[in-house]
Amino acid sequence: MTQASKQQRDILVTSALPYANGPIHLGHLLEYIQTDIWVRYQKMRGQNCYYVCADDAHGTAIMLRAEREGITSEQLIDRIRGEHQEDFAGFHIRFDNYYSTHSEENRQFSEYIYRQLQENGHIATRNITQFYDPEKKMFLA
Repeated sequence: MTQASKQQRDILVTSALPYANGPIHLGHLLEYIQTDIWVRYQKMRGQNCYYVCADDAHGTAIMLRAEREGITSEQLIDRIRGEHQEDFAGFHIRFDNYYSTHSEENRQFSEYIYRQLQENGHIATRNITQFYDPEKKMFLA
C-alpha cells in the first residue's frame, strides 16, 4: 500500500432527494441502502465520510396535495418528513444529516449562490412561454 492510499480522505455523499409529497418507495430504498453500505464501508476504512440528504420540499405537487388534504404545505412537508425518517430507520439507513430544502439555511445559500452567479455574468435571461391556471391563479410547473 502506498503512502498516498493510506491518507485519510474527506468524502461528502448524497442521494437523490425524495420528494416531500409521498412515501418512500422501493426505488428510493434501493438507492439509499446501496449508498448507506458504501458510506459505512468508507467509514470502516477510516475515511471522513459524511452522508447527507434532505426532503425536496418545493413544487406544485406538494401545494396541491396539501390543498386537497385541507392542510398547509408546511404541515404536509413536516408529516412526510417524519414518515420518510421512520422508513429510513426501519431499514437501518443512517444519514449524518437529514434535512429539508424548505429551510431558512437553504433559502439563504440558494440566494447567495444565485447572486454570485448573477454578479459574475453566469445568469442568462430570456422570455419563455408557460401554461397558466386561471382558477388557481398560478403558472404551472
